[in-house]
Amino acid sequence: MAGLTDRAGHLADRLAPRASAERVLDLTLGTALLIATAPAVALGALALAVRRGPGNVWERTPRTGLGGRVFTLRSLRTRRLRLDLLSRLPQVVRGDLSLVGPAPLAPGDPRAAWPGARQWRQELRPGLTGLAQVRTRSGMPWDDPALLDQHYAEHHGVVLDLAILTEAVRNSLRTTTGRARSTKAHLSDTDHRLPGYSRVD
Repeated sequence: MAGLTDRAGHLADRLAPRASAERVLDLTLGTALLIATAPAVALGALALAVRRGPGNVWERTPRTGLGGRVFTLRSLRTRRLRLDLLSRLPQVVRGDLSLVGPAPLAPGDPRAAWPGARQWRQELRPGLTGLAQVRTRSGMPWDDPALLDQHYAEHHGVVLDLAILTEAVRNSLRTTTGRARSTKAHLSDTDHRLPGYSRVD
């Protein structure tokens, strides 16, 4: 038991500086977004309650979070105006989620058991959005979600988080305005390719 406690303490010390900066971003930007979008989320919840009944407004699913702790992910049962994502902002402020991180996986999801994945998934909060969510639309062969999550785990920080959030907003605006999505990603196409790939592949 003492060994487990020592390892947990060492892990917390090693991750503290970077994690604290990202947590400040989650709290400041997450709170601002929560306040700004709360009326739209409330109206969406009311519309769903009228149309489907109060019991069909929220979807609740178990997800694995920081340190392997299981929490309940709550989302509005609609994707209109991305209200399902915006409805998760209280969980960002509370600390179950981060604004940016790997996709929240269900307990027992085999992706969490891949070699090396178990450790970094326990070291990071799952995200409201993430590198995998903004890059998989690019169609590039190296943009595999598991590879993108791994890349994020190795390079995450406030600067990368802000770049991902900017790209997520651009994608959302393209969807809302009906503009065709570009098949070329705006983030660097070279920083997480599979070995052996080149621009002409």
